[in-house]
Amino acid sequence: MPPDRRKTRQVAVGDERTGVVRIGGDAPVSVQTMTAGYTYEVDRCVAEINKLAAAGADIVRVAVPNKKDTEALKQIIPQVRVPIVADVHFHFGRALEAVEAGVHKIRLNPGNIQDRGHVEEVIAACKQANGGAGIPIRVGVNEGSIVERKDKQKRMKELGGVFSAHRHGHFLAIMLAKLEEYLDIFYDNDFYDIVISAKSPDPTLVIDAYTEISKRFDHPLHLGVTHAGPRETGSIRSVVPLGHLLASGVGDTIRISYANDPVFEVEDALEMLYVLGLRERKGVDLIACPTCGRIEVDLFTLVQDVRHKLANAIELPIKVAVMGCIVNGPGEAEGADVAVFAGKQRGIIYVQGQKVATVPEVEILDALLDECRKFEAKVKAGDAKLGEKVVEIAPPDPIGELGSGFEKIAAGDTEHVGGAATTPLTVEGRP
Repeated sequence: MPPDRRKTRQVAVGDERTGVVRIGGDAPVSVQTMTAGYTYEVDRCVAEINKLAAAGADIVRVAVPNKKDTEALKQIIPQVRVPIVADVHFHFGRALEAVEAGVHKIRLNPGNIQDRGHVEEVIAACKQANGGAGIPIRVGVNEGSIVERKDKQKRMKELGGVFSAHRHGHFLAIMLAKLEEYLDIFYDNDFYDIVISAKSPDPTLVIDAYTEISKRFDHPLHLGVTHAGPRETGSIRSVVPLGHLLASGVGDTIRISYANDPVFEVEDALEMLYVLGLRERKGVDLIACPTCGRIEVDLFTLVQDVRHKLANAIELPIKVAVMGCIVNGPGEAEGADVAVFAGKQRGIIYVQGQKVATVPEVEILDALLDECRKFEAKVKAGDAKLGEKVVEIAPPDPIGELGSGFEKIAAGDTEHVGGAATTPLTVEGRP
């Protein structure tokens, strides 16, 4: 069962042409990412946005540090079919220009755009955007941006609190105080289509910050870990706090951030939502054993080949198990819709617990794809259902053709085959 989610206000991002993504309320958790290229390079930016949308991104953010970037939005937005967020940091004018260009959401940084008059101009523009329906604003009180940057004395005082013995407590106090001050401007202007983020490279601070904010505000929360690093380490740094928060019912939209191709951000974010039951899976649900000394096929290659082969060939969330031996294989074959477990350079394929084929190792990939396609066709036709177990599977004889004792039998050495099966059991020294 998916976790019970905290109830929040709902905001809408997008329009009739791009489709509307709802954040908060009863809407599913959405996935966001950000382009890595320059926004003013229109063709490249459009191509990247479309690639990210095809990977499963619900919303894509672009940087607009310069006027040439907001000018480019006028050409970019008509060419894409996913809502676009303009990331505004240092000049409120970029926000006004982005709104005029037709952007679907604005991200403001309280640490950089502090002038109340400027903020109110952005609020007014967002209220009138989208034909008067308005567009939302994300307020990002991230660790790297909330401490004072211009006033050196104030900055030193704030940093003195942040880096004291109780770092999280002081930092959270600053974060919450600045968030409340900033939100007061929005409330005074009768603007509530707000999304809040509170990112940090410290996963424990991320958990604490979002937990505290969720207790104080009913606005939807944009979860993320900033400066997470490369995918190899950033995946752990991101998934641990975000998974914890989502499993606790906190969070309405997410962005995993890597110093890598943002397609990986989308793929990993979606997988996290799938395993938590927060999004309905699209495509194959692949599981595989972690390998051990029992495997008798090239499991690493087989698993990756299956993953790539099925990625674009299967639409339904068929559970596929690829197991490298006969120890765990039968159990996984019962639990999966389509499964293969291998031994002695060959594999046995099961469909919902029913044995359908035994093939040489070189034929496993094609045979597995064929069975997945046939099973998917049955599900679509209403002749089968996902997740139904049909029969009980008895594991093959461990000393038989697929078992580890095959070579001993072939050599005529059967005296020690079976080990414990032919040796009396002894417990605490007693026969």
